Amino acid sequence: MTAVPGHPPAQRWGALSVVAASILWGTTGTAATFAPGVSPLAIGAVAMGVGGLLQAFVAARQIAGRPGALLLHRWRLVLLGAAAVAVYPLAFYSSMHLSGVAVGTVVSIGSAPIAAALIERAADKVPLRRRWIAGALLGVGGAATLSFAGHAPTGSEADPGSWTTTAGVLMGLLAGATYALYSWAAHRLIGGDVTSRAAMGTVFGVGGLLLMPVLAVTGGPLLASWTAIGVGAYMAVVPMFAGYLLFGWGLARVGASTATGISLLETVVAAILAVAVVGERLPAAGWLGAAAVLASLFILAPRARTVPGGRATAASGGRRPAVPSGGGLAPPAPVQADGAQQEAGAQPQQQNS
Repeated sequence: MTAVPGHPPAQRWGALSVVAASILWGTTGTAATFAPGVSPLAIGAVAMGVGGLLQAFVAARQIAGRPGALLLHRWRLVLLGAAAVAVYPLAFYSSMHLSGVAVGTVVSIGSAPIAAALIERAADKVPLRRRWIAGALLGVGGAATLSFAGHAPTGSEADPGSWTTTAGVLMGLLAGATYALYSWAAHRLIGGDVTSRAAMGTVFGVGGLLLMPVLAVTGGPLLASWTAIGVGAYMAVVPMFAGYLLFGWGLARVGASTATGISLLETVVAAILAVAVVGERLPAAGWLGAAAVLASLFILAPRARTVPGGRATAASGGRRPAVPSGGGLAPPAPVQADGAQQEAGAQPQQQNS
């Protein structure tokens, strides 16, 4: 039996793919601590830059099969997503460097679901459902409690009122906005007669190219030791390459706002690893925040509902209307699978009237 994107089984598998990606992403902060001499710009550039180029390489055949659809007819959307891919890691790792891992993580990841929902609302006219609002508020609140409970900036003397903390918060907001933006752009490409692998490979490949000059200028310390080389390789291959393959597969089945909401799980994984590996201590309030984030996943995850006639449909953040958005960007269209054997038998998306 095949899984149809937009139907309950496919959306559940899509949500689980985003969960798996979030677990991999949650390891990045701990991995970066093993290369303290590498700047945040270099970490971001090697992680997303090399990881993006790997995605483009793996998806080269699918991309070559649709050069017109990807690079010509939707070039604005591709460039928009690629620019967001290039900015996100620089802003994210700079935020953690300036304001601390805890504050940087919660602002970056916690603001992304809200930014994604606002983008979908403005561009796609997707309504904000009360269920999603409740889940997002619970998740963001839990992430904030988790991150601020007993944490202080790592390797920094910054206090909450210093300019570095303020700059870090601003960088975190920029990271959250760009994370939401490239998630939305990739989702639109995937919903526009483009496979998830081709869409993610194109957006992240172009974004990776944009990051190569940054890596050339700042990446010298990555070659200073085998440990630094290992950290850079791990960041590029595991959380970024493998993680975003999973994320792209999930985006083909759930909306950007749902995906970014589920990815709040990253903060929980990061906290657990900080306690287990780095040696940080998490007070009771932190564990309460982690529980709130986990609870929000059950609210944000798509679930089936029954419509007249006994047919089950998936309820997530809201249905995408079959109307184009402004700015010359391609309107949503049926989702295409990555291949008969690669996308678990996914079929073109059927829109409900």
